[in-house]
Amino acid sequence: MAPCRITKLQSSRVALGRLTFGLVMMLGPINLSERSAAAEFSGGVVKIGIINDQSGPLSDNSGPGSVVAAKLAIVDFQKEKPDIKVEIVFADHQNKPDIGAQIVRKWFDVDGVDMVADVGNSAVALAIQSLARDKNKIVIYAAVGTTEIGGKQCSRTGLMWLHDNYSLVTGSVGRLVSQGYDSWFFIAADYAFGRNMVEVSQRVLSATGAKSLGAVFHPLGNADYGSFLLQAQASKAKVVAFANAGEQLVTSMKQWNEFGMGAGAQKAVAELMFLTDVHAMGSETAKGLSTVTAWYWALNDETRAFGRRFYELHKAMPTAPQASVYSAVLHYLRAATAAGTDETNAVLEKMRAMPVDDFYARGARLRADNKLVHDFYLVEAKKPADVKTPWDYYKVVEKISADDAFLPLSQSECPLLKAAAN
Repeated sequence: MAPCRITKLQSSRVALGRLTFGLVMMLGPINLSERSAAAEFSGGVVKIGIINDQSGPLSDNSGPGSVVAAKLAIVDFQKEKPDIKVEIVFADHQNKPDIGAQIVRKWFDVDGVDMVADVGNSAVALAIQSLARDKNKIVIYAAVGTTEIGGKQCSRTGLMWLHDNYSLVTGSVGRLVSQGYDSWFFIAADYAFGRNMVEVSQRVLSATGAKSLGAVFHPLGNADYGSFLLQAQASKAKVVAFANAGEQLVTSMKQWNEFGMGAGAQKAVAELMFLTDVHAMGSETAKGLSTVTAWYWALNDETRAFGRRFYELHKAMPTAPQASVYSAVLHYLRAATAAGTDETNAVLEKMRAMPVDDFYARGARLRADNKLVHDFYLVEAKKPADVKTPWDYYKVVEKISADDAFLPLSQSECPLLKAAAN
């Protein structure tokens, strides 16, 4: 493997990653046991890697919070199985596919990491998907939107735990078109996620008889959205859909209001919005924005209990990606225990056979295309006066059943399905 060239900015981020990693190592693996019950596991330990954007524009919705969620999952698992030794490592891929792939390659080849979770960035995910397939290692994706991961590029070892762009857009597009919002314009991030989301949205719109009047794409981490907003305004589309997330969506919506477009005739739709995005832009800016989410901390007593635990450690309520990381790590550990090994094929068999049993998606199962099938929720950001509890920013408009949220297997391009049929 060629050595990684690191710029000064990259070098500072890598140093920070090493410092925080060092702190984890000084604290030691969580709840280590001196007993030998984990001898069936390679190196006597189950080792999990969390990789995502730890410090950039997508870090609020996953980032350090996903590491917190993974640690909580390990704590809860070791209440069930105190004899199993578990370690966690984490890294910042800086939203760069080459850096992400290099980190994960080292984890698999040198560091003995058994499973990788989160990822977050679609372009990085596609790079890691290929690597994990070749290495026969499990990767569980949280906030990865591109439908390629569960479609043309699907892999036996790549599992989608949260959503893809189809599940994010099909419910909201159908509902809005039925209300007369039949012309759309897209402002999207210019990488795999944004381009795929626009493509999927346009396909869903076409099926409903509605129209796409165009799309513009901005760089990741862009700061000035003025020209993109003016193009959207000039399109006269009834809906301006934002296919971006994190800091990009926050800045877009702030400038949308600065341009006075919030008071205009066009409706803004966030095709991917996280709780931390609403918190960052403020309720006044976010009010009325609709989005689809797989999970919300205030859904019920179980989700609120997890939210309180998470808040104590992270000082923010958990996002859907962070909750899904908890669920993915816990389910993997339970499956590895049931298999009595961390060997990939044996663990995968148990993961598919066992239903998920936690607050995130109770009773959910992995489908043949390696997607965890669960319900979604169409939500709307509350007006400031309606926010009675800190971080309770969403009004649930309706539940979207799993049957309606996921692309039917009959339409899937996942090669696993073709192989199973032969």
